[in-house]
Amino acid sequence: MSAYHANRWWNLFREIGDATVMYVDLTPHVVREASAFLWLDEKERSRYRQFMYSGPRRRFVLCRAALRAILCGKLGCGNEQLAFGESCYGKPFAVVDETPVPISFNVSHSGKHGLIAFAPVGRLGVDIEEILPRRNLEGLIEDVFGPGEQCDLKLARGCQKTRLFFRIWTIKEALLKAIGAGLAFDMSRFEAPSALRHGTKDVSVFKLPQIPAVRWRMEYIGNEEFAAAIAHELDME
Repeated sequence: MSAYHANRWWNLFREIGDATVMYVDLTPHVVREASAFLWLDEKERSRYRQFMYSGPRRRFVLCRAALRAILCGKLGCGNEQLAFGESCYGKPFAVVDETPVPISFNVSHSGKHGLIAFAPVGRLGVDIEEILPRRNLEGLIEDVFGPGEQCDLKLARGCQKTRLFFRIWTIKEALLKAIGAGLAFDMSRFEAPSALRHGTKDVSVFKLPQIPAVRWRMEYIGNEEFAAAIAHELDME
């Protein structure tokens, strides 16, 4: 299919241990969006049509088509064989010929940027946020950040505060997405590792107090345009 060859809008972003992160270009592009639409199944096309605005519609179709193309390559299956199921909290998993397959993946997008992370085993989460000024940060900080994180943000000013907010947010969100518990897990009940949020390290092995038996490899992978982080389970039976 042409979307996988001459007109590909995704490429390798980072390899992190057993995990691979792909970057997805989500800038408006009529030809790419038309090619991407061809990858969708009927359920996905119905979902595509339900988006009221062009931005969310474009991000959905470009990310979902890229996800399908990459998974087909990794699993050695045709697009028509690939489907998706959902966990009780809505986290998707891949199904080939009606059989769930053991590959971990996670998708995140913000503005014109998308990331798709893959790993052969272990729970996995990735999060990306375009770095733009936001109103009402204080309310969010009080609701979802712990005491140490709130203290760090109170000391920051201007652009530095915005960047720190998104750095901490993506680190925490990546871990929540890896756990797959959705809104059932209170984001304020844990704090991002100090070295990660202060930028003295970009990689940390972390144990969540609520799940102490599991170690997570967490890495901050953002740049000047966006904040981003990945969390990958290290302890698999």
